[in-house]
Amino acid sequence: MHDSVATSGSAASSGGSSSPPGSSGDSSPEVLRVDFYILEEASAAARLKVACRLAEKAYLAAQTALVWHTDIDELRTFDELLWTFMDGSFVPHDMLAPGSASEETPVLLSAGLAPPSDVNIIINLAPELPTCLARTRRIAEIIDGDDGRRRAGRARFKAYRDLGIQPASHMLQSG
Repeated sequence: MHDSVATSGSAASSGGSSSPPGSSGDSSPEVLRVDFYILEEASAAARLKVACRLAEKAYLAAQTALVWHTDIDELRTFDELLWTFMDGSFVPHDMLAPGSASEETPVLLSAGLAPPSDVNIIINLAPELPTCLARTRRIAEIIDGDDGRRRAGRARFKAYRDLGIQPASHMLQSG
């Protein structure tokens, strides 16, 4: 894959302090940053690998990440992929569950539960907007070439614009 994820999509580039959204010292609310990473190929596996790379970058930058999905089976596949997507890679992660002590884990996986505290980035794999947008200042959306996922991605892009957010798009190349 082209290294676009490493440059324009670096989780470390979310900038600034780690204060919660809207709680900066001044009276202006934090602006939510939304980045769409677009793959040409229609491959759920390629989409999940990009999500793994983003989760790893967040972890290596000492940031917290929430991987948001509504499909528990695909989230379990992603959980397994985090262990194997790259030789020598280690991304500490845990499935978010009610009453779990997983808030210390740098990368949380959620099938619909809001995180116990704010996170630096939400990696959205669901076909709709995460319900916990107020828990972060950055969203990463990953879209592959599958027609259904493209349509859902376009709907999310429009929904963000309807919220007054101008998402950025990044084309990722295979290879």
